[in-house]
Amino acid sequence: MIVKSAEFICSNTQISKLPPPVKAEYAFIGRSNVGKSSLINMLAGKKGLAKTSQTPGKTQLINHFLVNDSWYIVDLPGYGYARASKTKKADWSKFIHTYLDKRESLQCVMVLIDSRLEPQKIDLEFCNWLGEKGLSFVLVFTKADKQSSIKTDQSVAQFKKALGQTFDEFPQYFITSSETQLGHDEVLNFIDEVNKHFVIPTINI
Repeated sequence: MIVKSAEFICSNTQISKLPPPVKAEYAFIGRSNVGKSSLINMLAGKKGLAKTSQTPGKTQLINHFLVNDSWYIVDLPGYGYARASKTKKADWSKFIHTYLDKRESLQCVMVLIDSRLEPQKIDLEFCNWLGEKGLSFVLVFTKADKQSSIKTDQSVAQFKKALGQTFDEFPQYFITSSETQLGHDEVLNFIDEVNKHFVIPTINI
């Protein structure tokens, strides 16, 4: 897939104000500081599309970016940032989970995992929640340029083993780097394939 256009459409804290669910959506989510904004910018080919920050937990809204006038990248708040208050964390969690569970046009959840780290409990718990809900998801290992490919392969193997305790089959995964463009074509080609089968959902009003 060639990205010809990518534009910011809206930010929301309310499910009721999201764009009409008539285009395929791909939700990007991960632990705070996993490199989500950088990855989104790399895929879109637009440096300042998603705002990157040195402050973990900065994305506190659901952000919609329209790509090629035909599908959405949906930037979700990061999870697991300790400095947010318990109340705010609970609000974010409910907001995110409601979106993921109820959004009719959501095609796949792209779960971002820092390839440099051992399996994190919060990542595994989130994947298990998606599994329990029967939601389609893939794993996107980020920051692969920060270490050798052997180290990255070891991290993937560790995550595979950890997730294998609750999943019979390991989800499809991609290894990426926003610095070197690694994984750019693979992720976009995956989205392109899924888009071919997208049918506008029938909304019950």
